[in-house]
Amino acid sequence: MDQSIVIVGDWGGSRLRLWLRQGKSVIHRRDGPGVTALTDSPEKTFLDLVGDWREAGPDHAILCGMVGSRMGWTEAPYAPCPATTGEIAARAVRIEAAGLPVRIVPGLSCVNPLGGPDVMRGEETQILGAMSLDAALRSGRHLLVLPGTHNKWAVVEDGQITTFLTAPIGETFALLKAHSTLGAGGGSLAEGSAAGFARGLTRIAEQGAGRLTHLMFETRARQLLEAMTPADAMGFLSGLLIGADVAAARDWFGPMEAVTVIGDGPLAALYVQALAATGVTASAVDGDAAVLAGLSMITRHQDASS
Repeated sequence: MDQSIVIVGDWGGSRLRLWLRQGKSVIHRRDGPGVTALTDSPEKTFLDLVGDWREAGPDHAILCGMVGSRMGWTEAPYAPCPATTGEIAARAVRIEAAGLPVRIVPGLSCVNPLGGPDVMRGEETQILGAMSLDAALRSGRHLLVLPGTHNKWAVVEDGQITTFLTAPIGETFALLKAHSTLGAGGGSLAEGSAAGFARGLTRIAEQGAGRLTHLMFETRARQLLEAMTPADAMGFLSGLLIGADVAAARDWFGPMEAVTVIGDGPLAALYVQALAATGVTASAVDGDAAVLAGLSMITRHQDASS
């Protein structure tokens, strides 16, 4: 049984999650700043966070996410789709931090279903992890969605990530909430309500995703004319955006009977709800579990080929 000690991490733009693992067990976890919020170099930030973990004698560290971007620690060039676990593992970049070997997982690139270029960093590891956790995803064709700042819809076919499409749903919502008239009147400080979200989903179902921009202004008009509360207004806006994203995915990828949602927290739950409202069966995979499983898969492939 493998009892090696490894530091694994998902270092995205907005947050860093680090785990100290022995075999399949997590010994410790620490969180830190994302790549876009660093005040020190990535190397110093990393070493400061894992300082006492070095006493456990980790064999190496492996990191995925924006840490491998041009604004991160060191660039790990994108692997093109279609890509398997082995192909992604083979493209990892190896560096050292104060004598500790560090492996940086590459992101993926593709020509998306709309015929344009697309990229991801970190989500590829979660997708590999989901396939590791759910054997059914390793054969046949499956559609997955990874909600977030830059929402990803991805297709896996017989163990390969074949294509994906990005929609900045989380970023759009945050910008509109904080910096537009749609979030005025207290909306920028309000948490979206469940009732408002359900109403937004209904409006998209009635009018279609093509009318999203016109429906979005109802967020403002309903507050002025119907006394919609800020919480209902922000839930309504979220329902419009997520409902339109789900509706558009049907056009991009064809009829959907089942979708795997990879993520955690309220946002993943909202996608499960939005998919269910359109008659699609949605199963959820925990985001942290997917990262850990994906990094383990990549490590095994690297060790087997070295």
